[in-house]
Amino acid sequence: MRIDTETHGPSELVLELTPLIDVVFLLLIFFMLATTFLDPEREIDLDLPEASSSLAADTEDDELIINVMRDGRLKLGEHSIDRDGLLAELRRAARRDPATSVTIRGDRKVTHDVIVGVMDACGQAGLRNLAVGTIEG
Repeated sequence: MRIDTETHGPSELVLELTPLIDVVFLLLIFFMLATTFLDPEREIDLDLPEASSSLAADTEDDELIINVMRDGRLKLGEHSIDRDGLLAELRRAARRDPATSVTIRGDRKVTHDVIVGVMDACGQAGLRNLAVGTIEG
């Protein structure tokens, strides 16, 4: 098919930058938000002990993370909880799924009896899939 160049004019290659700028801007926003919300536990003041054989965390949706703070306070996820409330939540999780995994992350300065108390509460609730949170070192 022959195209008449006199009626259509010579074709010029024009590079439109507007869609490219939009895409780059959206990618920039995405990565800024992704790195901001990547680790919601950054604000928790928890100094985990080091372990040379620690594995990367494979967090599951139904995994429970119990943080034991330096002063002995307990946090289930991001919410502060007392010992009785923790036991009730653990029992509720065990009723949903007895194979629910529990990660206990204790500050390196917390006393051993607090960690044992949390492990005992997990046992009373019927949860047996326990892990201790550490950092690789």
